[in-house]
Amino acid sequence: MSDVAAAAQVSLATVDRVFNRRKGVKPRTVDRVLKSAVELGYIEVEERKLLSEPRPPNIAFLLPKGANPYLRLLGEKVRAIAETRLRDEIPVRCFFIEGFDAEALATALRHHAGWADGIAFMAIDHPLVREAAEEVSAGGTRLVTIVSDLPHPGREVYVGLDNQAAGRTAAFLLGRFCQMREGSVALVAGSRNYRAHAEREMGFLSLLEEAHPGLRVVGMREGHDDRNENYRHTLSLLEQNADLVGIYNVGGSSDGIGRALREQGRGSNIVFIGHGLTPDTRRLLIEGTMDVVINSDPDQIITQTLARFARAPDMRTNGDTHQRPLGMEVIFRENIPTRLK
Repeated sequence: MSDVAAAAQVSLATVDRVFNRRKGVKPRTVDRVLKSAVELGYIEVEERKLLSEPRPPNIAFLLPKGANPYLRLLGEKVRAIAETRLRDEIPVRCFFIEGFDAEALATALRHHAGWADGIAFMAIDHPLVREAAEEVSAGGTRLVTIVSDLPHPGREVYVGLDNQAAGRTAAFLLGRFCQMREGSVALVAGSRNYRAHAEREMGFLSLLEEAHPGLRVVGMREGHDDRNENYRHTLSLLEQNADLVGIYNVGGSSDGIGRALREQGRGSNIVFIGHGLTPDTRRLLIEGTMDVVINSDPDQIITQTLARFARAPDMRTNGDTHQRPLGMEVIFRENIPTRLK
């Protein structure tokens, strides 16, 4: 390769990037390297044509690691797709990073922008993350937020639920299911640093105030999507609020809440609504501890994200950065899908 580098007047590293179709080489430099390679007999004309064609973009998915079953399911699905991708399809990789940590997410965005053409990530609404998004998008890496948004000109589009509508739906159902006009209601979230959780809380509180003023909200507990924290929060809520009639889990790890309700014999008389159809919430629905699961299909999140990245970069600014939200599935015990997708 040294002869090719010398003839094209570029470094060996640049030749390596061209032959492996990596990002970061200007089109005219690619053409010069491939022309020199053909002239020196290093590659055939047909190989030059192949290497000259635009390659599929390298895509990274960044998800918070931890005990949230829905995010683990989403990550497993992404990795399953990565393992079955053909050579000419979009290469996909999935990485789990420290959850609820803006600095870790910002670092990961900068790190993976070094090789990825596009990054899909569950955003934390924090100045560190916004700064990193601006930096990597300015460098040419395309950004798509999933599940939780980061309204920022650096990201192309958000793929996920209308989370404020999801919160209002939860309040509507909880209010209807409660058979009394007065009582206390509790919310449990992962963290308000995720805009998805803050928007769900906002939607829930607004509709509850409008339609069910007799239901008193006793506060938001942050359980960081950890089943043990959610368990302890629920025990505390039950002990401190004898009139508790409903719980809305804005985040994940609903099994911790369900465990506390079962142990205290309250699973049948407290309305319990949460998010994400996973093995734990499926079990809670079937046994009657949980009343409703609001779900967004993880397969649709992946499909729409990859479809976005498959579009040419010059199609980014079509005014559709607020594309239609994903369909919201409202699942009860009687309409649970026959199997998880």
